Amino acid sequence: MQRALALAGTASVHDDVPVGAVVLDAEGRVVGEGRNLREITGDPTAHAEVVALREAATLLGTWHLAGCTLVVTLEPCVMCAGAILQARVPRVVFGSWDAKAGAAGSLYDVLRDRRLPHRVEVVGGVAEEAASALLREFFERRRD
Repeated sequence: MQRALALAGTASVHDDVPVGAVVLDAEGRVVGEGRNLREITGDPTAHAEVVALREAATLLGTWHLAGCTLVVTLEPCVMCAGAILQARVPRVVFGSWDAKAGAAGSLYDVLRDRRLPHRVEVVGGVAEEAASALLREFFERRRD
């Protein structure tokens, strides 16, 4: 989570929402990382989770990320939850809950929906205060 928080901190430099993500393999090695890049790239899909999943898939040479864990500073949205399911990531760990757009247990629970063919273990609230502080500070600066 510390690496994801560090990545999140760099996102706000380019006026992107401070969210960072890392993908760990079964041995705990970082195989992908990302931060929000929507503003800098103009790509609406460039959320931290998607960027990290793409990097992990490229490094591992497969879209099937079985055995990996995605660690992200903010609860994934519906789009990112879909990408996580498509990549068959078995575990997601996140920091701050997202009551407005979360899809891992707060607003929606896409990752654990029993109607879908793949379900994900979800661990929320890890380093929640640090992750929430980054978001709070970013949005306070934008309101000034």
